[in-house]
Amino acid sequence: MNRYFIEVQYDGTAFHGSQIQGAQITVQGELNKALSLFLRKPVDTLGASRTDEGVHALCNFYHLDLEENLDHKILYNLNAILPSTMSVKHIYKASDPAANARFEATSRQYRYRIYFQKDPFLFERALLFPYSIDKEILHQTSALLMKYTDFETFSKRNAQTKTYNCTLYKSEWQTVGNELHYVVWGNRFLRGMVRALVGTQLRVARGKYSFEEFKAIIESKDCSKADFSVPGFGLYLEQINYPEGLLIPLQ
Repeated sequence: MNRYFIEVQYDGTAFHGSQIQGAQITVQGELNKALSLFLRKPVDTLGASRTDEGVHALCNFYHLDLEENLDHKILYNLNAILPSTMSVKHIYKASDPAANARFEATSRQYRYRIYFQKDPFLFERALLFPYSIDKEILHQTSALLMKYTDFETFSKRNAQTKTYNCTLYKSEWQTVGNELHYVVWGNRFLRGMVRALVGTQLRVARGKYSFEEFKAIIESKDCSKADFSVPGFGLYLEQINYPEGLLIPLQ
């Protein structure tokens, strides 16, 4: 039995999230349908990272098991079947047939995009935020987050997780052209965590909370004090990393 990892990218506004949810259109559902049609048999996949409705992905992974030996030509066939709002970037064979797309991932990187003046070409690609903010405060709040490992405050309820501990390797705000981006890279993320980090930091930058109040919010471990309200369409799952040698490109 061969285990394959499929790397996909998608426009999150076209789907009701990445994970299968009944009859709703989802990324995983469309991928399963395309694979099943091409292989002429039912196919199920397992995803590396669950993204909410509206959240985009430049990189997400799914794994599946097949007796067949696939080659790189399947990329063309799958992309011809998939909707225009998603595509398969790469397919890899796992060197370990027991490797799990979710649990083998060593880190993930997300980016949240904000812009300040109406731009029709950024509609549902980034968050329009026409308010005055203190960017220096944002640099301070993002640096502060690097000092913590317990992010229970920034996890939605009923997350079904055994631990709220996450290690952040990067947490910073970047000016990119006329946009402001929050980039966060870590070993794992909790349900709703990145959007809560963004929303709560923006409240500090608008003077709704002081820096000391932000620190207290982090340490409170109370998700009712975090701001989860920023929309999903500003968020991008940008990168998922795996151990070297695990993913072998198809020939």
